[in-house]
Amino acid sequence: MITLKNIINGQAMDAPASLPFFDPRRGIQIGTAPDSDAVAVDLAFQSAAAAFKSYKRTTPGERQALLLRLADLIEANVDRLLDAEVACTGKPRAVTRELEILRGADQLRFFAGACRVVSGTASTEYVQGFTSTIRREPLGVVAQITPWNYPFMMAIWKIGPALAAGNTLVLKPADTTPWSTVILGELAQEVYPAGVVNIVCGGREAGAAMVDHEIPEMVSITGSTRAGAQVMSAASKTLKDVHLELGGKAPAIVFADVDIARTAQEIALSAFFNAGQDCTAVTRVLVHEDIHDEFAKALGAAATALTLGDDASDLGPLNSAGQLERVEGFMTRLPANATVLSGGKRTGAGYYFEPTVIDGVFQTDEVVCDEIFGPVVTVQPFSTEEEALELANGTKYALASSVWSNNHGVVTRVSNELDFGAVWINCHQVIPAEAPHGGFKHSGTGKDLSVFGLEDYTRIKSVTTSHR
Repeated sequence: MITLKNIINGQAMDAPASLPFFDPRRGIQIGTAPDSDAVAVDLAFQSAAAAFKSYKRTTPGERQALLLRLADLIEANVDRLLDAEVACTGKPRAVTRELEILRGADQLRFFAGACRVVSGTASTEYVQGFTSTIRREPLGVVAQITPWNYPFMMAIWKIGPALAAGNTLVLKPADTTPWSTVILGELAQEVYPAGVVNIVCGGREAGAAMVDHEIPEMVSITGSTRAGAQVMSAASKTLKDVHLELGGKAPAIVFADVDIARTAQEIALSAFFNAGQDCTAVTRVLVHEDIHDEFAKALGAAATALTLGDDASDLGPLNSAGQLERVEGFMTRLPANATVLSGGKRTGAGYYFEPTVIDGVFQTDEVVCDEIFGPVVTVQPFSTEEEALELANGTKYALASSVWSNNHGVVTRVSNELDFGAVWINCHQVIPAEAPHGGFKHSGTGKDLSVFGLEDYTRIKSVTTSHR
C-alpha cells in the first residue's frame, strides 16, 4: 500500500484526510494520497508566491539549464515513473514508456530551448523623442489541474511552459492517478528552489480552493468541458486568466478513394489508443456512401483484433469504476436504429471495456453528440463533400479532426473548412512538441505545447522611454 504526501515548499507534507487510489486492471486499492483542504492549498500558494520573487529574475539560459536537468532526471528514473503510471492507469508498459514518460523528457527539452528564443518586436521610435520596448514577462504564480487519462504527460505539458516562462506553480493531479505526478514533484525538488514546484493532491475541494485562491494569476486545467466551464465561472470572481484544454468529439472524414483496410486499421488505432480515453481520439467516422458498408465492416474487424489485458496488449482498462459505468450507460441507452458491429460490453476483471464500433446512428443521437471518453466509435455515411463537412462541424466540440483521401484538392479544401484546432491529413494524433495543441468552442481556450503554449504563460508589458 503506497502512501503519498503533498510537496509544498520543498517538503513532503501530510493532510488531515486521505483519498484511496486503485489499480484499474484489478479494481483494487493500491494506495492513498492526501485529500488536501483549503489550508494546505493556501500554504502551497504562499510558498509559490515567495519563490516567485527570486525565480522570476532567472535568465532564459538559467531556466533552460534547470529544465534540461529535470529532463535528465526523468530519463534516469524512467522505470520508477513507469511503474507508478501503469499502476494507476493500467496502460501497456512499452508504449507508455516511449510515448509518455520519455516523450515527456523530450517535451521539457523543447521548452528549455524555446524559452531562449521568445519572439517579440524590436525597440523603435514610434513617436519622435521616445523609444518603445515590449517586454514579455512571467504571469506569476499559476494554478494547474491535470486529468487522469495521461497523468504524467499532462503534468509535463503544464509545468514545462510555466517554468520556462519564469512562473512558479501549484499543481493538483487527478485523485485517481496521483502517483507519477508526486514522483515528478520529488524530482523537481532536486533541481528547483523550494516553492517553485508544489504538488497538492486531493479531490474537488482542493480543486475548488485552487481556483478560488487570490494568489494565482492563471488557472490552467485539462479536463471535461463541464469542469472547464465551472473553472471559468469561478475564476471570473478574481479575474484570473484561464487556460482550458477540454473535451473533444473528433471526426475522421473518409473518402471513397482510400485503401480501405489500411485506413480502417489506422483509424482503429487512433480511436482506441488508451482505451479511447483521449480528447483527440477519433470518435466519429464519416464515410463516403460508396464504401460505407465495406469500411464499417473493416473497422469492426480491426477493433475486434485489438487485444486487452496485460502489459503487451493494445488496450488497457478504463480508469475507474465510475468511468466504466459511464461508458456502459451510453450502450444501454443506444437508440433502436444503432447497430453494434463490434464490442459493446465490459470484459474480464477490472475496468475493461471492449473496443466498440456502432453503425446506423444519426447526427442527433446521444452517442454521436456527447463525449464518451471510452473505446466507442460511431460510423455515419455521407454523399457529398459539403455533407461531410456539415456532419463533421455539427458539434459543440472543436479540438481535433482528420480527413482521409488521396485527392490533394479534396484534402486541401476540407482541411481548410474543418472547424477544429488540429486537422490531420491521412493520419491522426500526430502531436510533436513543436505543434500547438488546443481547440475552439467547447474544447477550450489557449494552446499546449509549441511556442504558442509558452507564450500563453507570459504577459506583455509596453515600456516607453523619453530621450530627454
